[in-house]
Amino acid sequence: MARYRLILAYDGTDFRGWARNDGVRTIQETLETALATALRRPALISAAGRTDAGVHAAAQVATFDGPDDLDLQRVVRSLNALAGPEVAVLEADRVEPDFDARRSAHHRSYRYAVDNRTVPDPLLRRTAWHVSEPLDLGAMNRAASAFVGDRDFASLCRRGGGGHTQRTVYSAGWSGSGLLAFVVTARAFCHQMVRSMVALCVDVGRGKVDAAAVPGILEARDRNSAAGAAPPHGLVLVEVSYPEVT
Repeated sequence: MARYRLILAYDGTDFRGWARNDGVRTIQETLETALATALRRPALISAAGRTDAGVHAAAQVATFDGPDDLDLQRVVRSLNALAGPEVAVLEADRVEPDFDARRSAHHRSYRYAVDNRTVPDPLLRRTAWHVSEPLDLGAMNRAASAFVGDRDFASLCRRGGGGHTQRTVYSAGWSGSGLLAFVVTARAFCHQMVRSMVALCVDVGRGKVDAAAVPGILEARDRNSAAGAAPPHGLVLVEVSYPEVT
């Protein structure tokens, strides 16, 4: 047996997230069903970044184990035919047996899009959150700067799961005009952390929260101290990086 890596893109609108969940349509279930057909045997896929319902990906990394002599290009063609057009395999290669898509990852980057125009662009309705009020981009960037570093993000993480909420964020910031983009890179993220960052920054941009208050919100370690989460459809997993892939 050998290990193979896939680089995936998908429109997550009509899926209930990445992880297999009985009775609902997920990315993992769709790909594993397609892969089982291509391999003519049951297959399991592991991925970095278990996206939530409605969240998209431009470059998610996943792995599966298959025969040593696998015709990988044939498998990729089968996956794209069976899982497309909503899911696409962009690249595929063979990696070392100890490579793990999730555990080997050094950092992950997400991008969130906000359509900040009075009239929403209908072509962006599946991929951007429409916010019609004027937003102060400078204030939003001041808010985002408070996320950078080693922080406890309990105030911005959905409760449950029992996991710790300490995370290291390498960069976070807003750019654009009309169509705004928030890009954040971290070692890892807890549940709904990015969408909560966006919601808080948008409240700062609207003038509802002072940017200077954001460090105190984080220090409170209380989910009730921050706004909720931005809608999922504006979020895209854009990169998963590894120290070395051979």
